[in-house]
Amino acid sequence: MRASFKNAQRETMTDLLIHNCHVLLFDAEDRPTLARNQDILVDGGRITAIERSRPFDERQAAETIHGDGQWALPGLINCHAHVPMVLLRGLAEDVPIDRWFNEFIWPLESNLTAEDVSWGMLLGLVEMIEAGVTTVADHYFFMDEAARAVQEAGARAALGWAVFGSQGYEQLDAAAAFAERWRGQAEGRITTWIAPHAPYTCDDDFLRAAAAHARRLGVGIHIHAAEEMGQTEASLAKRGLTPIQVLEQTGILDGPVLIAHGCGILPRDVELLRRYAGHVAVAHCPKTYLKLGMGLTPLQALREAGVTIGLGTDGAVSNNTLDIWESLRLMALLQKHEARNPEVMPLAEALAIAWPGSARAVGLGDRVGRLAPGYCADLILVDLSGAHHQPLHSVTSSLVYNTRATDVQTVIVNGRLLMRDRRLLTLDRAEIVAQARNSMERLAQRVPGRQIQVYQP
Repeated sequence: MRASFKNAQRETMTDLLIHNCHVLLFDAEDRPTLARNQDILVDGGRITAIERSRPFDERQAAETIHGDGQWALPGLINCHAHVPMVLLRGLAEDVPIDRWFNEFIWPLESNLTAEDVSWGMLLGLVEMIEAGVTTVADHYFFMDEAARAVQEAGARAALGWAVFGSQGYEQLDAAAAFAERWRGQAEGRITTWIAPHAPYTCDDDFLRAAAAHARRLGVGIHIHAAEEMGQTEASLAKRGLTPIQVLEQTGILDGPVLIAHGCGILPRDVELLRRYAGHVAVAHCPKTYLKLGMGLTPLQALREAGVTIGLGTDGAVSNNTLDIWESLRLMALLQKHEARNPEVMPLAEALAIAWPGSARAVGLGDRVGRLAPGYCADLILVDLSGAHHQPLHSVTSSLVYNTRATDVQTVIVNGRLLMRDRRLLTLDRAEIVAQARNSMERLAQRVPGRQIQVYQP
């Protein structure tokens, strides 16, 4: 009789069961809470239930992952990156931003081919998956290759083909065609943006044309603006407008916009952005700002104005890694340092920015960034048993200040395993690294007079 009763309790087969894990949850106000000993059920790529763990033999699943005390978190989101730049990692060190662009990055990028971008994107995806990043907003070139890499890896991405005004309207049209061609592809894991580079590399008419493409396609705009205070001062000197005011005058702010960096945002810009706060976000990449001496984004003022903040890494030539755990830690510490106040950027606020805030920043707040029924099954399992977490008095403190990329054990996107117990399942790490190494010498050449753009803020 007991066996038949148990059989009666068995449920319909689910696609994936994550059994007996602890879970980081966020409420409707983005406040984090911790739930221990939970089962997560996944069907059709979405979470169907998170509930108190039951004996394993009462569950039926096509595939089961035993949590065994690990913490289930939403997949990390990298809100601003130039992922294929991993191929140039370490080639522009200890130089100011003008030399960084003119003497290093834009000459080096003139060497890139479509095949380079393909291998660079794959290498960056390996690094991010191994660190628990499941979604990236990427802003680069040869983006068809980048999209194919995302498709192969099984990751999620919001992709924009970066365009300079000097490339002309035909290239902008081609970038818009890319956005139309790839949006919704890879089982819905790819979304797209229009990606004009910046106000200082795109004139007003070019920005207006970019905004028109975005409106026509119903997509957002991913753009650099007010990256550091020198750009803002130069814009004011030349035309009496800040870069953020230029974005308003050219219609860029009329629809969804992801602004990269904003270290040169002035108080007047904060008040301007307050009017657009419902659909404008800023991607914050603190390690880049430290390395290039750029200053910091005024996060607290922007958040008080209702502007969404998301975490990013920027490219690996200004960050050296694509590790969002580093970005999270630096964001929290630097806000305290700048304010000379340890109460600024408390743990709950930092976690809210890293997950639901970052999801909203890339236009996916209704799909990812939290673990809840109906959301995409984009999640990671993190092992907090290492000596650097012990004794574990505070899980939230450990997540912000202690966690390393190597603590991530398992990565799932859309219900599909991309990494299990530190073993990649969709990408061949050895082959990708070997291919990247093959192009090292060619890509490191800086040919005099050859560069893709000139930095003149």
